[in-house]
Amino acid sequence: MAEKELELEDAGKKKGKMMIIIAAVAVLVIGGAAAFFLLGGSDEPTMDDSQAMSPTPGASDSAAVSNSAALGSALYVAMPRPFVFNVPGTGRDRLVEIKVQLLVRGADNEEQAKMHIPMIEGTLLRVFSSANADDLVTEAGKIALREQSIKEVKKVMQEIAGRDVVSQVLFTGFVMQ
Repeated sequence: MAEKELELEDAGKKKGKMMIIIAAVAVLVIGGAAAFFLLGGSDEPTMDDSQAMSPTPGASDSAAVSNSAALGSALYVAMPRPFVFNVPGTGRDRLVEIKVQLLVRGADNEEQAKMHIPMIEGTLLRVFSSANADDLVTEAGKIALREQSIKEVKKVMQEIAGRDVVSQVLFTGFVMQ
């Protein structure tokens, strides 16, 4: 009699474990399907080959390259290390650390940006070190520094690559002490 009670008790434990496993698998399958449908779609407009290959009438080759770069996927090129530098201020000098990523459009521009990272780093460091601590305290000063950065990087990359490689300079970290 005791043996039958033990068998029934063991069967109940196995059934409970099986229900937990089935519930976990069901949650994973439903979650995976939801993630596939929510994240699997593409928001980019598609064009057929005739639209992609035909340039605008009267457009130059550089404009066609610029347009195709604007239509390319957004890729981010991170600078390998943050920029750390001193800037003078009226009260005292400040130490600034800026982490930077470059927004580029298309794989060709990504490769160009990666190939010329030392040149871009030098350009950004020159722009950053010409800043004033009193200006960097304000939001307008940070925006002006970012705009000056993209202007100078575009100018340098235009000279080297012959086209606009970098679309934006993004500050992903900004610390001033």
